[in-house]
Amino acid sequence: MSLPKWPPNLSDDELAELKLQGATYALSHGFCYLPVVVNGQIPPSIPAAAIHAPFALFPTPFPRILFNHAKSLQQVYNVLYARVASDEEFLDGILSADTGVGRVDTFVGDLWRIWKELRTEGLIQPLQLGIFRSDYLLHDTPEGLGLKQVEFNTISASFGALSQGVDGLHKRVENLPSNDTLEQIVQGLVQAHKAYLSPDSPPHVALDPSTLNSNIRILFVVQPNERNVFDQRFLEYELLERHGIHVIRRTFDELETQAVLQESDGSRKLLVSNKTSSNPIEISVVYYRAGYTPTDFPSSKQFETRKKLERSRAIKCPSIALQLAGSKKVQAVLSKPGVVESFLLMDKWDRAARDTNPHSFCAKDVDNLRESWVDMWGLEEEGGIERAKERAMNLVLKPQREGGGNNVYKAAILPFLETLSDKEKEAWIAMELIRVPAGVQNWLVRSGSDSVKANIVSELGIFGWALFGSKLQDDQISMSLQEGSGGYLLRTKGEESDEGGVATGFSVLDSVILVD
Repeated sequence: MSLPKWPPNLSDDELAELKLQGATYALSHGFCYLPVVVNGQIPPSIPAAAIHAPFALFPTPFPRILFNHAKSLQQVYNVLYARVASDEEFLDGILSADTGVGRVDTFVGDLWRIWKELRTEGLIQPLQLGIFRSDYLLHDTPEGLGLKQVEFNTISASFGALSQGVDGLHKRVENLPSNDTLEQIVQGLVQAHKAYLSPDSPPHVALDPSTLNSNIRILFVVQPNERNVFDQRFLEYELLERHGIHVIRRTFDELETQAVLQESDGSRKLLVSNKTSSNPIEISVVYYRAGYTPTDFPSSKQFETRKKLERSRAIKCPSIALQLAGSKKVQAVLSKPGVVESFLLMDKWDRAARDTNPHSFCAKDVDNLRESWVDMWGLEEEGGIERAKERAMNLVLKPQREGGGNNVYKAAILPFLETLSDKEKEAWIAMELIRVPAGVQNWLVRSGSDSVKANIVSELGIFGWALFGSKLQDDQISMSLQEGSGGYLLRTKGEESDEGGVATGFSVLDSVILVD
């Protein structure tokens, strides 16, 4: 299996025409960002301008069989991470601020301490919602192309809506797979909202918009001055126009003063001040598009606000437990012999799954997951540093961070290792570099810049969701679980760039053209 020569040859006039068509399509369809703020200016509270999001001029070739394989893995990953987030003992052993990564990584430690405190008090909301994205790269070997996972995202998995925008931009080309990411993400939020309103309602019963209480809404927790606001707004509009569910948006700083818990009756309902009425808004689901990086918590006040939200009756997307489950350290531990098997094949989970949905798995499912993983380990493990030094030019070191720009690659690894204390090693994992195929090119188009024809690397993300709750009794787990998957994101960058974030400026949005 190999990739075709790409992209098609273009004359200067053809290139200019396609760029014009792409840019105007993007602006016409809301495939946009807010402009970069320069010279320390404060952005206007009401946007006055927009620029098109960066995009690839052509869809990028991707083997059909590997694209379908990535989609087939998503259900297993949905269930796996729901079970990991439900296993308090497992997460405590890895991430605890007493004995695990949280001793070294203060961000992880602060989140874990909040979670532990609330477990001691008693969590009032048994359900958790995960909106996931599993990211992959093509892996080139002498035997041919394969598929390897980069990471699994459990918080603020972005670009679901804009990924459909670039799909529409590329519709002039055949062999594009369908992309229903927006529908899938919204479906997870709808199911959580419905579960909050009617906990005993069967999952397949649709909401009747005419019976909804518009004063019970979904809360989007967002970053101040968010440039990627249109990706979020499309979710908001889909929820309202298709399902009759209203959304409000607030930052952590706004919620510090605007959010309260209804404690008098013991319900712990989350109530947020209404900007257009004196009646507060009751929140059904807290959907985080912030909170994944320490910069979202510049002081203890933001952590206190996160704790307030976590204490509430609202369903969290994600809960702190599920956010911690998505850490790089957990990814590495799952790859150890027997660990993922304990979540997918052990009878306590299998029996729990049969109580509700047919989420029973077999050894082949586990083999398929393991085949998508590269070698990875914690630096604090016996021989971990020595292995990292020996294989440095074929490795990346990763901390427990999301959002891009945090990793250490190849030649930078050896000097970096010399700076780490024994204690700090526990916060990092080493991961084998994925060998991406060479020779594929595309035109990368950014607003206000000349387009560039570059040798490229493309990262495929598959979206999924899970709404779940569990309780442990007599070593048996009773678990409710709904899940779904569908839609994808393709991010493309020049091969000279190690990092891959679109919002951080490394990548452009792209779509897949399937090849056999």
